Amino acid sequence: MRRRRPPMRRAAAAGDLLEQLLQSMGLDKRIQQYRAMVIWDEVVGTQIASQARPVRIRGAVLEVCVEQAAWMQQLQLMKPQILKKLNAELGEGQIEEIFLKKGKIPPRAQPAPQPPPAWQKVRLNPGEAEEIAATLQSVDDPDLRSSLGSMLSKQARLLKAAANREEPDGEEQSS
Repeated sequence: MRRRRPPMRRAAAAGDLLEQLLQSMGLDKRIQQYRAMVIWDEVVGTQIASQARPVRIRGAVLEVCVEQAAWMQQLQLMKPQILKKLNAELGEGQIEEIFLKKGKIPPRAQPAPQPPPAWQKVRLNPGEAEEIAATLQSVDDPDLRSSLGSMLSKQARLLKAAANREEPDGEEQSS
């Protein structure tokens, strides 16, 4: 007869499991150190962040690239304050030193552009467009007619997109 495992009292949170895994692999401190690169702009402010950017971490040393010599000198004087702020956010002793080097600041990674909403791709068929035009015939003011036409067209496209999503077979209708 096969022994049954006792039931779990509650499901473990994924974040807790990941934290345990990283600790068991000895990577938790390393990940905490790499957070310095993520929070750099917040810690130093936008003015310094526009002139200096962290590029890598070696041991407990944060390597920061600085474009101009004047900024490098200024940051050299500010190292103790920056280290104190970084370690206050990361946990004491995560970053022991900041190494400044002159060079081109690498561009920030841009988030991928979001695709336009589905309703913007929907096209109205000639009958729907004629219906909107007929509704607007009684409006005399050309600017108002144009604005209302745009609004009614968007509304019709939104409704059409919603109807296409709700079809039971999952296929969108072509217009």
